Amino acid sequence: MDIHELSGGRVHDQFDVSLEDSDLLGEVELTTNLIIAASESEDHLSQVEIDEILGVALQRDAS
Repeated sequence: MDIHELSGGRVHDQFDVSLEDSDLLGEVELTTNLIIAASESEDHLSQVEIDEILGVALQRDAS
């Protein structure tokens, strides 16, 4: 049996997916932002830069 018979004549595209999970969409956006920043940087990103890209609030020691 060939794939056309299994899918009713349609070939399934594994990359044709719709994302409806808002948490997953957020994670994809953060990952994309990190990839873009890393590709544009000539050096490694510092932890501070990564935190800024991810929107991580720095907690300062109150003492």
